[in-house]
Amino acid sequence: MNTTANEIAVQLIVISPNNAGQRLDNFLFTALKGVPKSRIYRIIRKGEVRVNKGRVKPECKLAEGDQVRIPPVRVAQRDAPIVPSQSFQDSLEASILYEDDLLLVINKPSGLAVHGGSGISLGLIEALRATRSDKSYLELVHRIDRDTSGCLIVAKKRSALRFLQDEMRARRILKIYYALASGRWPRGRRRIDAPLLASEQKSGEKIVRVDSEGKSSVTVFSVIQRFDNATLMEATLETGRTHQIRVHAQYVGCSLAGDVKYGSDRYNDDARRLGLGRMFLHALKIQFSSPSGKKILVEAPIPLELSRYLQKLDY
Repeated sequence: MNTTANEIAVQLIVISPNNAGQRLDNFLFTALKGVPKSRIYRIIRKGEVRVNKGRVKPECKLAEGDQVRIPPVRVAQRDAPIVPSQSFQDSLEASILYEDDLLLVINKPSGLAVHGGSGISLGLIEALRATRSDKSYLELVHRIDRDTSGCLIVAKKRSALRFLQDEMRARRILKIYYALASGRWPRGRRRIDAPLLASEQKSGEKIVRVDSEGKSSVTVFSVIQRFDNATLMEATLETGRTHQIRVHAQYVGCSLAGDVKYGSDRYNDDARRLGLGRMFLHALKIQFSSPSGKKILVEAPIPLELSRYLQKLDY
């Protein structure tokens, strides 16, 4: 993507309710997209950024009505953003499972990243913002893998984002996944408590493995149906680590069907010949309390391609 440098004049921004409570540095990362973080911290440290005419630190929490002065800075000007097709926008709108004034839950399709970056020009959140250009605020509450389908919460107000992320950290949001494990899941292996450590390859690819130095990670697996060489499961997350279900399944010796990163090439080739063109992992249900106090339970229908594959295993 081509970029050119463009200098913007002094900005005076009044903090809206959606940005209230945000740290100054995080606010500036969004307001000054294209400016290196090191440059942003430098202009804060030198006192060029002012809040209500006073010098502040990066961790300063902004309040509604605060006036932020941003000095002239050179911003990398990118090519015009990709606009999703009308059919794709219509498909996204049809995938919304629940919505109110504070949030929405969408049934993310497999193959669509939740956000752009690292070679991905358009993710779900960018497409959703383009679809709803009248909305001033849409932010991901959490993430699911690109190849995983199912329930994903998007906040429509910053106060809702803060509340729901606090609920996530307190483990008060219930997330249940539908997964097909390769082979015969061992009896008695229901609760997998195995710490996970993430590392980055030279290529930039993230790899996660079970490691005693990793973060505490717990997944509860329940067998739904056993096939000759596969096991249909429900997986409930007690923690929410990157690739958690996938790595815990691999750890047991039953990697997920269609998982090209952690799975068996031989098993995946056989599954592909039977018509499985994706990883068999679907965020089936999510249950949580809304900032309004309402109890919400949302279920995403099982994708047709997964149901059809299971029918083939029955024969």
